Amino acid sequence: MNNYLVVFTFLSSALALLFAAFTAKKVLSFSEGTEKMQKISRSVRAGANAYLKRQYTVVAAFFAVMLVLLIVMAAFGMLTWYVPFAFISGGFFSGLSGFIGMKIATASNSRTANACREGLNKGLRIAFSAGSVMGFTVVGLGLLDISIWFTLLKYVFRLEAAQITASMITFGMGASSMALFARVGGGIFTKAADVGADLVGKVEAGIPEDDPRNPAVIADNVGDNVGDVAGMGADLYESYIGSIISSSALGVAAFGTINAMALPMLLAAIGIICSLIGTFLVKTKENADQKSLLRALGRGTNFSAIVIAVASLPLVNVVLGDGIGDFSHVGLYFSILAGLIAGVLIGQSTEYFTSDSYKPTKKLAQTSQTGSATIIIGGLSLGMFSTVLPILIISVCVLVSYFVSGGAGNSALGLYGIALAAVGMLSTLGITLATDAYGPVADNAGGIAEMAGLEESVRQRTDALDSLGNTTAATGKGFAIGSAALTALALMASYIDKVKSVSPDFSFDLSIMNPSVLIGLFVGACLPFVFTALTMQSVGKAAQSVVVEVRRQFKEIKGLMEGKAEADYAKCVDLCTKASLKEMILPTVIAIVCPVVCGLILGVNGVVGLLAGATVTGFLLAIFMSNSGGAWDNAKKHIESGVYGGKGSEQHKAAVVGDTVGDPFKDTSGPSINILIKLLSMVSIVFAALVINFSIL
Repeated sequence: MNNYLVVFTFLSSALALLFAAFTAKKVLSFSEGTEKMQKISRSVRAGANAYLKRQYTVVAAFFAVMLVLLIVMAAFGMLTWYVPFAFISGGFFSGLSGFIGMKIATASNSRTANACREGLNKGLRIAFSAGSVMGFTVVGLGLLDISIWFTLLKYVFRLEAAQITASMITFGMGASSMALFARVGGGIFTKAADVGADLVGKVEAGIPEDDPRNPAVIADNVGDNVGDVAGMGADLYESYIGSIISSSALGVAAFGTINAMALPMLLAAIGIICSLIGTFLVKTKENADQKSLLRALGRGTNFSAIVIAVASLPLVNVVLGDGIGDFSHVGLYFSILAGLIAGVLIGQSTEYFTSDSYKPTKKLAQTSQTGSATIIIGGLSLGMFSTVLPILIISVCVLVSYFVSGGAGNSALGLYGIALAAVGMLSTLGITLATDAYGPVADNAGGIAEMAGLEESVRQRTDALDSLGNTTAATGKGFAIGSAALTALALMASYIDKVKSVSPDFSFDLSIMNPSVLIGLFVGACLPFVFTALTMQSVGKAAQSVVVEVRRQFKEIKGLMEGKAEADYAKCVDLCTKASLKEMILPTVIAIVCPVVCGLILGVNGVVGLLAGATVTGFLLAIFMSNSGGAWDNAKKHIESGVYGGKGSEQHKAAVVGDTVGDPFKDTSGPSINILIKLLSMVSIVFAALVINFSIL
């Protein structure tokens, strides 16, 4: 049976990649529009390619250093020889998924804008199709990477199940490292450009968003692709494989069989098929409002979730039992169902707090009538309050999945149930990510429509798609953060299992009264705040350089404000590139070094405390920042629709300031935290032997 399981996962990954290739070919068959539209699109494409080339050069140097370190550890017997190469594999596929997504996004922006000249539905279909390429590339490459390593370790090197999962967790560390570089670097780039363009263009010069006179406008559009597409692709690739690998490891701990290890992979494989079918249900009518557009995307995602919920029961019965009629492990099915439901509820909670179709964001827009300070206060309080529902949802999900899977009698089974809940939450990532990745394409399309001087009706359609994209992006971040919390819990359990496998006689003392645990909790709780401070500070530094440059060009380039001269777009792109590459290194290195240093000083118990503290505060901080940023952005869009004075009013200027503050919240720091809390766990697992052998306490 094991042979059939492997073949099925390979076929599902191949199906996802073939569908992505077919969809990409279909998107590229549409017209790019006028010569001016094509020229703008080429500029964005060139800037994005140049940035990623330089970013991957820096990241390659980091991976080379890590490879040498892991090889040295393997030489001293602290790791197996498969680990260093699994690390490189994870990083490569994570970067590749983001790169492919960026390529299709930069190729489809002008095509979406041109399609919006014909109608809203056609624009939605092209933007969503481009997002589908990203979504199915991520899940296809993720499952392919896992399947290849599983096949090699099981059938070529003949390793036992526990040895297989121990090696595979390492390519999760590689994927997490790459994702953090991509998210932080891309996030700094995109928000520095966005903040610089908005502060000088909208607030000081009073010119529209994406006005071609603004020197930072091309950098802003480039940033959408390197941050919100390439960075997000690497991020969710890491979330996807992290949930699968951690649950596979706990399946081995609970059952000791290959089937328990393979169940998460098969669940992901079926999720690909369900997501693929769901993509064909996304369409809308002309002149649709925000709720109608949300329903259009919801049809696809909800259908996929329902089908995977139905298909999971026979899957569990067949893989872990004696056939479809064997319900001996039905509790694990309910764990998967709990994860699916939790994901949907977190998505709805995020939608409620960030969409301008609902009361919180409308009320936030209303606060703009009394200035920038009140809209910032309102956005902060909204984000803080929005953490209540997700934390309750995740808590109930953990409680339910632990006990229904048999955790009361066997804690290993309960932890396996929690891990399967994370896989269930991300099982339909193909279509969930498609609804997320479509947003930057729609945003770029709006910019091209403005810069190319297309008719007002086109800009209205792209604005409708863009506003929807803000909500779906926030929902996607909610999924990623929710699954990160569950996966981090599973990885914590894997860390304890790893320590026991390295040192069977080690005795844990995880009492809160143990000074090592207590100090670890404090350090871990502080880490997300330090990480956030560094990334926010980096955006601020980079944005300052862009603001200075934009002001200089407005002052020194004669005829620029009158539209008689062309701005030096390349200068702003170069500034953002240099700043983001320089500033992304320290936060990422801290994430990798801290658990090792903490372990060497405080020991294994201190590391567990660190992981627990970082998971709790990281989850809350990520939800708060993502929802505040999304709400500020859509409050601005709500005002631009004509309420409270509309574009150019004092209320609009206040909303722009709120949106400017929210930009690094939702697109740099917030989404990077979910990678941080998982990377801390994976680094801890990989370096467990080093900590056990050389810790002071």
